[in-house]
Amino acid sequence: MKNEKRSELSIGIFDSGVGGLTVVKEVVRLLPGERIIYLGDTARVPYGTKSSKTVVKYAQSNVRFLLSKGIKILVIACNTASAYSLDVLKETVEQPVIGVIEPGVKKALDTTRTGKIGVIGTPSTIKSNAYNTEIEKLDESAEVFSKACPLFVPLAEEGWHEGEIAHAVAEKYLDYFRNSDIDTLILGCTHYPLLKTTIQSVLGENITLVDSAEETAKAVMNMLENRDLLGNNNSVSVREFYLTDNSDSFLSIANRFLGKDIEDIQLIDIV
Repeated sequence: MKNEKRSELSIGIFDSGVGGLTVVKEVVRLLPGERIIYLGDTARVPYGTKSSKTVVKYAQSNVRFLLSKGIKILVIACNTASAYSLDVLKETVEQPVIGVIEPGVKKALDTTRTGKIGVIGTPSTIKSNAYNTEIEKLDESAEVFSKACPLFVPLAEEGWHEGEIAHAVAEKYLDYFRNSDIDTLILGCTHYPLLKTTIQSVLGENITLVDSAEETAKAVMNMLENRDLLGNNNSVSVREFYLTDNSDSFLSIANRFLGKDIEDIQLIDIV
């Protein structure tokens, strides 16, 4: 397929649920004319409690669906799936594949002055050591401080990303970094950008926050540019949203994450 034909295909994005919509939001902001297909695997969420073998199996079934819709690039908008399935998918998928870990790590290493980098994420992401491994691979001299912040996800989904409750929870978690001398903090979960204001207020302005969703969107744009796959920005953009199970809360949460209403969500069965 020639590049001029391939460029009109969609950007395929999947996550275990709703968090990856922060990646969608940033991709739309940078590439407003691109077609996007988003798959939220709500039937099997959360991925964080599953084994690496199971997560890889889930990721592969998600990818089969996205490939059937016609995509030019695959984005794994889930930290757990990025940690466990990125290498496997890169070996088996013809299209370029981007996860959410490497873009955030590269930005953090470019940003830090002290070489001391903090990472916050879900327990499964922190336990996987995926960020530590990627940072050490690119810069062995960097020092990494990691902290699981499990309550940040429900706070984001409930819309309690600012206010007294969010601030108190952030104070409790982020006290871990008080004497670490970090100057950069990676938001290692796609839910966490919604809490950026609260996190920044607790840590202070001297610590730079790295938004993994924002950096992933930049990586997508760069990859499409480098491979001459950018779509026609004058075309009518198309957004398709698919779920693997009905979720009463997904629509309201999705609208909050995207900052706009989703008009149509389709349910699908995948194996």
